[in-house]
Amino acid sequence: MIERSLGREGTRLPALGLGCMGMSEFYGSHDDGQSLAVLERALALGCVFWDTSDMYGPHTNELLLGRALKGRRERVFLATKFGIQRGDSPDQRSINGRPQYVAQACEASLKRLGTDHIDLYYQHRVDPSVPIEDTVGAMAALVKAGKVRYLGLSEASASTLARAWAVHPIHALQTEYSLWTRDVEAEILPACRRLGTTLVAYSPLGRGFLTGRIAKPADLEEGDYRRFSPRFQAEAMASNLKLLEAVKAVAQAHGATGAQVALAWVLSRGDEVMAIPGTKKVAYLLENWAAQDLELSAADLTALDAAFPLQAAQGTRYPEAMMKTLNA
Repeated sequence: MIERSLGREGTRLPALGLGCMGMSEFYGSHDDGQSLAVLERALALGCVFWDTSDMYGPHTNELLLGRALKGRRERVFLATKFGIQRGDSPDQRSINGRPQYVAQACEASLKRLGTDHIDLYYQHRVDPSVPIEDTVGAMAALVKAGKVRYLGLSEASASTLARAWAVHPIHALQTEYSLWTRDVEAEILPACRRLGTTLVAYSPLGRGFLTGRIAKPADLEEGDYRRFSPRFQAEAMASNLKLLEAVKAVAQAHGATGAQVALAWVLSRGDEVMAIPGTKKVAYLLENWAAQDLELSAADLTALDAAFPLQAAQGTRYPEAMMKTLNA
């Protein structure tokens, strides 16, 4: 098992955690019993960094993890997020970083999760109408009160991270990072290295695309939000599939899977990088976990970097309206 320190002086954790979002929403159908089995097996493996948010469901993912945590809370490093408020319809979303809301959201998450503290508390998206100093100040008060151990930001820019750090140490910055999403390498990852913030890569498997198991939109279940994602539209997907040839070649050379190659590549980016692939199946959990044993050679990494230059993927990673909330 590869380990990382959360920030320069934070808790040591496995380099691979578990993104739990898909267990409750966005990626087609879900089965709580099956998800609880995945969480149980994750504990047995030592995959104890679990990531959720109050907006997944909404709220139902935190409730699910609360069930899994009963009697074993001390064994799990628990991360959750606040800041995206959902409306009556799936399309209704707003961002709230007001200090009074920070405290309210934390209390609600603690209750749903059935715990008295959150190990890592993220602002899910930066609220452009509220100075980051005010939001992080309210988050710091939660640390002082013993309700939160470490603070994080999600999809924040390098400059916002630096401003936040001036108020309170930011141990983690969560952002999308994978072979086909490498824009963080320009400013955000260097900023994390300078400040001693761990970059937590979500969607390190390119929302499943890099596994090679999705060849056309029809391969996705009805209700799977990727059916509406720009990169998964038919024309874009046809172009993006060509990118996978390098992944397949490296996987074949090592007797590995595309998913393992994609995860090993992310983990190769430095000791400041962790990854939280998500899954709803025990078999995929085991496959992902084994990626830590895959050692990519310098030639492998060179080939993958060349095959996936910046902006290699066709299509934005979110619909245009949602792109405005990223790296704020």
